[in-house]
Amino acid sequence: MKTLYSLLATLTLAAYAQTASANPLPLDRPQAVPAAAAVENHAPEQGTGITEQKLVQAKEFMAASANPLATEAGYEILKRGGSAIDAMIAMQTTLSLTEPQSSGLGGGAFLVYWDNKEKKLTTFDARETAPKAAEPELFLDKNGKPLEFIQAVVGGRSVGVPGVPKLLEDVHKRYGRLPWHTLFDKPIELAQKGFPVSARMARSIEQNREQLQRHSATAAYFMPEGKPLEEGTLLKNPEFAATVKLLAKQGSGPFYKGIPAFNIVKTVIGMSDNPGRISIEDFKNYQVIERAPVCTPYREYEICGMGAPSSGGIALGQIFGILQHFNMRALGADNIMSWRLLGDASRLAFADRNYYIADPEFADVPVSAMLHPAYLKLRAELIADHYGALKDVMPGGFARTQAKGKAIELPSTSHLVIVDKEGNVVSMTTSIENAFGSTLMANGYLLNNELTDFSFKPVDEEGKPVANSVAGGKRPRSSMAPTIVLKNGEPYLAVGSPGGSRIIGYVAKTLTAHLDWGMDIQQAIDLPNMLNRTGTYELEQNTPAADKASVLERLGYKVQVRDLNSGIQGIVIRADGLQGGADPRREGKVMGD
Repeated sequence: MKTLYSLLATLTLAAYAQTASANPLPLDRPQAVPAAAAVENHAPEQGTGITEQKLVQAKEFMAASANPLATEAGYEILKRGGSAIDAMIAMQTTLSLTEPQSSGLGGGAFLVYWDNKEKKLTTFDARETAPKAAEPELFLDKNGKPLEFIQAVVGGRSVGVPGVPKLLEDVHKRYGRLPWHTLFDKPIELAQKGFPVSARMARSIEQNREQLQRHSATAAYFMPEGKPLEEGTLLKNPEFAATVKLLAKQGSGPFYKGIPAFNIVKTVIGMSDNPGRISIEDFKNYQVIERAPVCTPYREYEICGMGAPSSGGIALGQIFGILQHFNMRALGADNIMSWRLLGDASRLAFADRNYYIADPEFADVPVSAMLHPAYLKLRAELIADHYGALKDVMPGGFARTQAKGKAIELPSTSHLVIVDKEGNVVSMTTSIENAFGSTLMANGYLLNNELTDFSFKPVDEEGKPVANSVAGGKRPRSSMAPTIVLKNGEPYLAVGSPGGSRIIGYVAKTLTAHLDWGMDIQQAIDLPNMLNRTGTYELEQNTPAADKASVLERLGYKVQVRDLNSGIQGIVIRADGLQGGADPRREGKVMGD
């Protein structure tokens, strides 16, 4: 009890001070919705303007990703008796080729892994790192003002040391079953013989044509003869095939000490208009870090994910630690109060996220305090004491010498989930950050722009330091939220999504829809997206979510109806087999036997 009181005493009262309305929402008791707030039943497969996906069922193994060719590559490995990690390696390498705008060998990833033999959940941080020479002022102009995003991202300045190649080899050494060199046949074949450009890839090229044509190698690949590649074009990449053959033969070593690493350094520092500061020493010093998962109890489940430098697992833990105090199951998906609770819980989590989460090697991240049940109960009371939207939201008072940081996170990235026949589970989110990353290419693949996930300003107007500021060797904060849900100590659900800082909301919606509202995983993914990060409630356009705009406005929310292009993949592990879903907003595919 003394420990609890000590914790509460450290929390700044101003963080919780809100004026109670005359119509509070009781904790643990649903409240009827006034007639003015009544909404229609949602119909996620009607009027959404998206391609319908079917729930996929299997008995032994399953794989899902945002690209059919990548899913097929993983399925073939699982069919041959490969492990979940073997399948992940084949899928990630294929995604590097067939969904290059989202992830690849030139980027980073966060992996949450369940080892069924050891009955152990662990995570791997393969986030990119800033070059040793990077300084806090990296993204400031000569007048000390933050650069425009497009000035910062395009070129070498934004490139961090990639983590994906080393991640693939590190986890294969521990959890692989098939020989390493046999895992790359599919991507090598596709690169040599060609693969059809997907509709989404073609649209992305068209939308980003101005940036892509600024660099000759990138323009030659994505815009041959000066025109963006069209859907269905057979695209070959012999340089990528040669690179993957090297990876298959020699492992990740050359990517950090050999020709591939030197090629990246040469490309990054050789830019005439926006060079970077990366060196071969930065590559030699790179390490994948195994970290303990962040787990939060929710009902009969444990929701587990990545800790810092990702904010995903911590923010989800806070959201569901708050929702634990409300009967979301009884409220249901069609009650606007459910979305008020989910949105305001998310907003409270983002208030803490924006202040405190950064690379734990460089900042003191108060994870235990942020996820303490007593603290989250106090945060829940903020919502319960109000009928409408929260007005002013403050972070918890853990270390208020820090300032709020702002980083631009755009909705690219990719997510994959795998369950093998031995019961091992992979949930991995992988990224090069912005669409097409830095737009630089080396070794046949795109290079990331992950350094723009740092706050451009190292201090605020009062001179307080920002936790997520740039520093040499530091990993930028992320919102990636690869998640594995446990039930009775065993894996029950693997899920995740791309989408920049909206990832957290996409995953939270899917978890709530399945765990509380009883939707199957495909229905939960299909459910229209509704997000509240920092006070504006975003509603997915051309879906029934948009119809809730006037109701939310009457509750006091600012509302924006817009595209919310998630890319959620999920697998549910049941006693009678596996159920998988893929996001119809992208080109996902689920396969299993």
